[in-house]
Amino acid sequence: MAPIYERISDMPKPSSPEEFWLFGYGSLIWKPPPHFDIRVPGYIEGYVRRFWQASEDHRGYPESPGRVVTLIERSFWETLGDEASETPARVYGAAYHIPAAHVGAVKSYLDIREINGYSIQYTDFHSSPSKDSARPSSIPKCMVYIGLPSNPQFLGRQSPQAVAEVIATSVGPSGANDEYLFMLEKSLDGLSEESGDGYVKDLAVRVRALKASGKANKKKTDAGRIATSGQKESAEGLAYAAVERELERVRSGESGKPVEEAEKIF
Repeated sequence: MAPIYERISDMPKPSSPEEFWLFGYGSLIWKPPPHFDIRVPGYIEGYVRRFWQASEDHRGYPESPGRVVTLIERSFWETLGDEASETPARVYGAAYHIPAAHVGAVKSYLDIREINGYSIQYTDFHSSPSKDSARPSSIPKCMVYIGLPSNPQFLGRQSPQAVAEVIATSVGPSGANDEYLFMLEKSLDGLSEESGDGYVKDLAVRVRALKASGKANKKKTDAGRIATSGQKESAEGLAYAAVERELERVRSGESGKPVEEAEKIF
């Protein structure tokens, strides 16, 4: 069995930086990593996407974790008795190519962003149909972050309604949990004609119904940040927010650091 690495920085170091491909199936779809030069919509097989990962650093706090997506091997998922009826055979998302010159910066960024229970895995990626002959049809051993069942944030089988009730009221340093869900729904619909996820759509319908009924109220602090009573920003969330602010400064030119003038998106 191949070794599992909690962070990219834990992996054996090559003699020189090597480019790599990264598959995003959650927030990486609409909030991509920095410095990518190619984005390819597509899918992987053999997994199921579920909101069964607790989030204490981005969409929730240690006292009241939110819910974010992880991938579960289909063979294992089939043993869990999941009551959700929508289970696409493919997990759609986007693969990003990271050039060798930016590997170090992107590794540091991902180590902060994916710190809460995710491990590095590799799987084959297949691109969605395209008229662009330059787009790669497949990418072997594409890197992907997965919250394995052995990680402490993995919650196991969760009913869709129970997940929706948490998402409807949870917030964290990165914002409201329902924003994450709605952005994922919108981003998946925009990837291709086949990329919509019925499970994600079902959760979105449930959360909207809860919000409409007034059962998903959130409290705003004097600082203007959405928060529930007694919650505090975690150290990981603060670090992530700092990374995001610095990236915005670079992109805007405020920092004076060089940035790519354009990013090639297929």
